[in-house]
Amino acid sequence: MLQWALIFLVVAIVAAIFGFTGIAADSAWIARVLFLIFVVMFLCSAISHMGRGKGPTL
Repeated sequence: MLQWALIFLVVAIVAAIFGFTGIAADSAWIARVLFLIFVVMFLCSAISHMGRGKGPTL
């Protein structure tokens, strides 16, 4: 999911450079939403992993 957020971020930057403001705004919004979903899922996973009595693994 983080990969898709980064792809939409790159699309937004490229579209902004070429002046496609509508596409840039939409791509940036999608990237932001996907990143927030990724962060929420990561936090839920980390909390549930620590709740099982295991320490964090890096």
